[in-house]
Amino acid sequence: MPNPNRAYLLGPLLQGVSRSFYLTLRILPAGMRDPVGLAYLLARAADTIADTALIPPAERLDLLLSLRNCINGGSDPARLSDRLLREVAGHQTHTKEKTLLESLRPAFDILAQLDDTDRDAVRGIVTTLTEGMEFDLRTFPDERSGELGVLQDLADLDRYTYLVAGCVGEFWTAMTYAHLPGVLRQDPAIMERRGIRFGKALQMVNVLRDCGSDLRIGRCYLPLELLNRHACQPRELLEPENSRRMRPVLFELVRLALDHFREAVAYTLAIPRTAVRLRLACLWPILIGLETLLLLVRNEAWLDPDKVSKIGRKRVYRILGGSVLLVMSDGMLRRWMEGEIARIETILPP
Repeated sequence: MPNPNRAYLLGPLLQGVSRSFYLTLRILPAGMRDPVGLAYLLARAADTIADTALIPPAERLDLLLSLRNCINGGSDPARLSDRLLREVAGHQTHTKEKTLLESLRPAFDILAQLDDTDRDAVRGIVTTLTEGMEFDLRTFPDERSGELGVLQDLADLDRYTYLVAGCVGEFWTAMTYAHLPGVLRQDPAIMERRGIRFGKALQMVNVLRDCGSDLRIGRCYLPLELLNRHACQPRELLEPENSRRMRPVLFELVRLALDHFREAVAYTLAIPRTAVRLRLACLWPILIGLETLLLLVRNEAWLDPDKVSKIGRKRVYRILGGSVLLVMSDGMLRRWMEGEIARIETILPP
């Protein structure tokens, strides 16, 4: 029996909590929208729990693990929903996030109505994403402590970017093979690897763009291994006036991000020209991500949380419009994306 809340949960509510992702979701082929949209909603609810700073980290972790257990069928959704309403919903300052927590019971109903393949895939991706949130809660101090935690090495950063985004590319690829059979003609293992790199590329943009604000809640995702190589200390990153001196750190991580983006370009161009919706859903985050990286390498105050590198709405709309016009041309899309990469590389030192 259809869930009467499905249209609202995967429509207006999803739009209210997903920001730019909703643009991508709307353009997806119909069969992929429900499992991808539901996975996003459940992950967003988990993220709301993990980010509620008024609740001590240990309690947030317990709630997060309870949600993961419930998503995997290990406990009663009604009891968990009641607990989240009591312990978390009242702390939300954004109405949509409060509404999301209030809507978890019907979201679990939608999960139960998915076919076995989609339900297992949604459970798998949300489990991995919550492992990324668990990583944050176990690695970094309480946001109100005044302490600063730091990742130790590039391997930690790579693991983190997989847990919070690379796994999404993996899930996206699996959903494409399941719902659009015959569209992706390349070896699934190759596309899965590229999909993981695609997700990591986008998360690297987030890590670098949000560095200033993350540092102020005690989280340094720039690895100590890299900082030491450039004679930098984590607490020096808290001073915006050190932005210019810290640019070698930024540049090294931008190069890593660009390597991931090259795989994202290959992923997108492996999608046939006739799969217009799927192509656009991949093009948009790539183009927006690369333009954000360009702003970052030009931003001499990149560590200042008040001077975050973010492209404007008008530019986003121009990207959307331009991609629709060029979506059928492999050559023009390749030149556009590779041209963006080249513009960034001209600013990086040899």
